[in-house]
Amino acid sequence: MKLKINIDSKEYEVDVEVAETETVGHARLQAVESSAARTPVVTAAAPARETSSVAESKVCRSPVSGIVASVIAQAGQTIQVGDVLLVLEAMKMETQVSAPVSGKVADIKVKAGDSVQSGQILVEFA
Repeated sequence: MKLKINIDSKEYEVDVEVAETETVGHARLQAVESSAARTPVVTAAAPARETSSVAESKVCRSPVSGIVASVIAQAGQTIQVGDVLLVLEAMKMETQVSAPVSGKVADIKVKAGDSVQSGQILVEFA
């Protein structure tokens, strides 16, 4: 396949052929060959959802993929519906993650600075 690529106002015509696909971790690497060089292309795979059998009423999952900015709740703390458990940062915006149920915090699965995926368990309740 021939492609025309414009880089810094210069047009290049290249021959491209998909040679192989390889899965590494959660990324799919696709080797692309052109007449000039072999360049790896990385595409994100769908986030892995935790498949263990867990009562959804006993966990709080991440609503978005991002970085844990701060953890406000503590293990053993009694919380009410709507209490802020932690703050996530995604795309330069902060998202407060609130308790979906009232009860006692059994375990906090993340700490500040951790990267999380959408749907990942953040907090478990007793």
